[in-house]
Amino acid sequence: MPLGNADEQKPAAEGSVEAWGRSPSNPVGGWYGMNKGLRGRFGNYVPPVLEALGLAEVEHNARNNNMRAI
Repeated sequence: MPLGNADEQKPAAEGSVEAWGRSPSNPVGGWYGMNKGLRGRFGNYVPPVLEALGLAEVEHNARNNNMRAI
Protein backbone atom coordinates (compact mmCIF):
# COMPACT_ATOMS: atom_id res chain seq x y z
CA MET A 1 0.00 0.00 0.00
CA PRO A 2 1.49 3.38 -0.91
CA LEU A 3 2.07 5.78 1.97
CA GLY A 4 0.67 8.76 0.05
CA ASN A 5 2.02 11.55 2.24
CA ALA A 6 0.03 14.73 1.69
CA ASP A 7 -0.11 18.12 3.38
CA GLU A 8 -3.26 19.20 5.13
CA GLN A 9 -4.47 21.35 2.24
CA LYS A 10 -3.90 18.66 -0.42
CA PRO A 11 -6.18 15.69 -1.07
CA ALA A 12 -4.71 12.27 -0.25
CA ALA A 13 -4.02 9.77 -3.04
CA GLU A 14 -6.76 7.15 -3.33
CA GLY A 15 -5.87 3.81 -1.74
CA SER A 16 -2.97 5.20 0.30
CA VAL A 17 -2.25 5.10 4.04
CA GLU A 18 -2.92 8.85 4.15
CA ALA A 19 -6.36 8.40 2.53
CA TRP A 20 -7.20 5.67 5.06
CA GLY A 21 -6.25 7.99 7.94
CA ARG A 22 -8.70 10.58 6.65
CA SER A 23 -11.47 8.12 5.76
CA PRO A 24 -14.67 7.93 7.82
CA SER A 25 -14.54 4.12 7.36
CA ASN A 26 -11.44 3.66 9.57
CA PRO A 27 -11.93 2.48 13.19
CA VAL A 28 -11.89 6.02 14.62
CA GLY A 29 -14.31 7.33 11.99
CA GLY A 30 -11.92 9.55 10.08
CA TRP A 31 -11.22 11.77 13.07
CA TYR A 32 -7.64 12.21 11.90
CA GLY A 33 -8.72 13.93 8.71
CA MET A 34 -11.71 15.86 9.97
CA ASN A 35 -10.14 18.51 12.21
CA LYS A 36 -8.17 21.39 10.75
CA GLY A 37 -4.60 21.23 11.96
CA LEU A 38 -4.76 17.46 12.47
CA ARG A 39 -4.71 16.46 8.82
CA GLY A 40 -1.74 15.58 6.70
CA ARG A 41 1.41 13.53 7.16
CA PHE A 42 -0.38 10.53 8.71
CA GLY A 43 1.37 8.38 6.09
CA ASN A 44 4.67 9.94 7.11
CA TYR A 45 4.57 9.30 10.86
CA VAL A 46 2.44 6.21 11.55
CA PRO A 47 4.10 3.56 9.29
CA PRO A 48 7.54 3.84 10.99
CA VAL A 49 5.85 3.34 14.37
CA LEU A 50 4.08 0.24 13.04
CA GLU A 51 7.42 -0.98 11.67
CA ALA A 52 9.13 -0.47 15.05
CA LEU A 53 6.34 -2.45 16.73
CA GLY A 54 6.83 -5.28 14.23
CA LEU A 55 3.38 -4.82 12.70
CA ALA A 56 4.41 -3.66 9.22
CA GLU A 57 7.19 -3.75 6.65
CA VAL A 58 8.04 -0.34 5.19
CA GLU A 59 10.23 0.41 2.17
CA HIS A 60 12.98 2.97 2.67
CA ASN A 61 13.39 4.49 -0.80
CA ALA A 62 13.91 8.17 -1.56
CA ARG A 63 10.24 8.47 -2.63
CA ASN A 64 7.12 6.44 -3.48
CA ASN A 65 7.47 4.07 -0.52
CA ASN A 66 5.00 1.30 0.26
CA MET A 67 4.14 -0.64 3.38
CA ARG A 68 2.76 -4.11 4.03
CA ALA A 69 1.11 -5.44 7.20
CA ILE A 70 2.81 -8.43 8.80
